[in-house]
Amino acid sequence: MAELRRRFGADLVSTSTNDENTPSNASSSSKAAGSEKVTEAPKAEDNCYNKVEKEVVYVHTSSKPEDASRPYFRKRLWGSWSMMRALVLDTAGWKNNIMLDKESGLDPPGVKLRAAQGFDATDFFITGYWIWNKILENLATIGYDPTNAYSAAYDWRLSYLNLEHRDHYFSRLKDHIETAVKLNGRKVVLVSHSMGSQVALFFFKWAEHKGYGNGGPDWVDRHIASWINVSGCMLGASKGLTAVLSGEMRDTAQLNAFAVYGLEKFLSKEERVEIFRAMPGISSMLPKGGNEVWGNHTWAPDDFPNQPVTNGNLLNFRSNSTLTAASMYNFTVEDGLAYLYNISEPWYRNQLDENYSHGVAHTAAEVEANENDPRKWLNPLEVRLPLAPNMKIYSFYGVGKPTERSYFYREEVDPLSKLNLTMDTSVMEGEGEGHVDRGVVMNEGDGTVNLLSLGYMGTRGWRIKRYNPVGIPIKVYEMPHEPERFSPRGGPNTADHVDILGRASLNDLILRVAGGKGDSIEENYVSRIREIASRVKIYDDE
Repeated sequence: MAELRRRFGADLVSTSTNDENTPSNASSSSKAAGSEKVTEAPKAEDNCYNKVEKEVVYVHTSSKPEDASRPYFRKRLWGSWSMMRALVLDTAGWKNNIMLDKESGLDPPGVKLRAAQGFDATDFFITGYWIWNKILENLATIGYDPTNAYSAAYDWRLSYLNLEHRDHYFSRLKDHIETAVKLNGRKVVLVSHSMGSQVALFFFKWAEHKGYGNGGPDWVDRHIASWINVSGCMLGASKGLTAVLSGEMRDTAQLNAFAVYGLEKFLSKEERVEIFRAMPGISSMLPKGGNEVWGNHTWAPDDFPNQPVTNGNLLNFRSNSTLTAASMYNFTVEDGLAYLYNISEPWYRNQLDENYSHGVAHTAAEVEANENDPRKWLNPLEVRLPLAPNMKIYSFYGVGKPTERSYFYREEVDPLSKLNLTMDTSVMEGEGEGHVDRGVVMNEGDGTVNLLSLGYMGTRGWRIKRYNPVGIPIKVYEMPHEPERFSPRGGPNTADHVDILGRASLNDLILRVAGGKGDSIEENYVSRIREIASRVKIYDDE
């Protein structure tokens, strides 16, 4: 282990085990790039089976010279210099190629955009900005290569049902896992990162159900040894709502005036909203759990003492706003989702209705009633974990990096804008915990995903019997954000949402699970998540 650290800095590898003493197959998933990697173990070693991550993508169109998309044939339009060039020189063309058809949620006419495949597609986002590269290097030290490791990229723009409808994604993933188990005689370990954790949860349901994967209720138990959930946004994220509501988030709110002008010249807020809504997969990041999880007008479970405003008001309007009438004053998460639905186009409302649910099942009967509804499958508060008593779940994530939690909004005053609301970046209140920075209320998390979403299910939710009826064992390990001052990516102790993939301790943990030593991992809490989870208004079965 020490030698691996010396050789590759902060990063180790993900593999899998059949039991706690024998290496087996491993899988991993990640938001950084849309793909899954599957590696089969050499000789008697583990199989690193499948890694789910958001992948860079390229356009494949008709080769007819008159086609507007011809310049982008086999070019990467996400996470590449081709994307940057297109944004500057042909914004409209890039936009038309990256967006899905609004009605069907599938390819628009004349465009075929697919997730890039293979190790080369997952190791770097753009030149010099690694994602899975260091993990792949470490995999190589214990014998993994493209012959026994598989990368199963997914198109993060698609709704989860359309991943199967268009790409047969879950069918291919299920086949790869079954083949690895058959050839090696060992179950796999699935390692998922960020949005990939939602994909993994949905896949478990899909693989089991009749009419979908047809694997039967014991499929997960027979094929998955462990699920390592790295920085999984199991309950969505606050920024998921603002992205599709006004095309804004902390990243845009904190730009200076010159940068805002430049951004608006290339992609206005209206265009960003249109793009985000025309990518139904992004809406899987809308907050789940309603006011029981995210709070109400006076309180939220993750409020700091004496912070200027409660986190329960996801969208705040100042008292001098023109939108101060009763229901428009402040929005909880439920209010915000309802407002988004009401002001959205019919095609976007249809996408939400057909693919997503954001509520809570408070009884075992409700959970069981949701089992056959695919709209519920990626909401862990509305469905149960698989009936897989032999599987183990590990929840690893970073904490301690300020993360956007709620926002100040105002009426859009631009008469040419199609939007009703925009962020009020003039609001600056308080210092330290829970302060407001340019209209963004900051709280705990990993810089991208809120602590509630990262930690609630592992700490509390999946310990409630109706959500985990067979008692799958769960271990939570939090890692504090301890960046190096002069390292652009934070160094080996960063807890940033993406950069944590290069963290030494995370990769140590993954190797221990992969090497059959997962039982030696002790839970580690460094945040307030246990206190916060106890305040969430979701209770044990009576």
